[in-house]
Amino acid sequence: MNLILLGPPGAGKGTQAVKIVEKYSIPHISTGDIFRENIKKGTELGKKAQEYMNKGELVPDDLVVEIACARLLEDDCKEGFLLDGFPRTVYQAEKLDEFLAGCGRKVEHVLDIAVEKEELITRLIGRRVCRSCGASYHIVNMPPKKEGVCDICGGELYQRADDTEETVANRIEVYEAQTMPLIDYYEKAGVIAHIDGATGLDNVFADIVSVLG
Repeated sequence: MNLILLGPPGAGKGTQAVKIVEKYSIPHISTGDIFRENIKKGTELGKKAQEYMNKGELVPDDLVVEIACARLLEDDCKEGFLLDGFPRTVYQAEKLDEFLAGCGRKVEHVLDIAVEKEELITRLIGRRVCRSCGASYHIVNMPPKKEGVCDICGGELYQRADDTEETVANRIEVYEAQTMPLIDYYEKAGVIAHIDGATGLDNVFADIVSVLG
């Protein structure tokens, strides 16, 4: 089962990815997580990615394609994968299709989770992340038991540099301009399913399961 998860920042892709991975036993591959790991370790790739992410801009295509395709060659992807945050452009999608064709594989389902812009901004500017374990919270929708402190490990919660209102609005605009053409690309391929991301976590997942079986 080779899957792609599409949707703007704040659409809830990460939450749904966890559920999909648990149900279908395939690895969740998030380019955002890969880049953040490199940023944390201070690698050259991490430093390059940090510059773009802090501005709410996308990391250049070739850099993303290289790291994503290398990840798909690892053993845990033999029975399938869930790509989250990649591809983001038609160019990346074409490169992914070329890579998979070379391996005798193809993308089977693309899940497009859609949410209105105003709702996305509200969701994102309220997000807080634990510095120690990376757990996510929301000051309105999912607050920690103690303000500023992680329920899981007691670490400090902080607002990511790319979660301020100005940067969030820019990220959504960048997504719409550069990534929305992907929907047309996968519509033509006949593999896309549109999911309403505003119906609640359980309902969104139920819709996903109805697509995947």
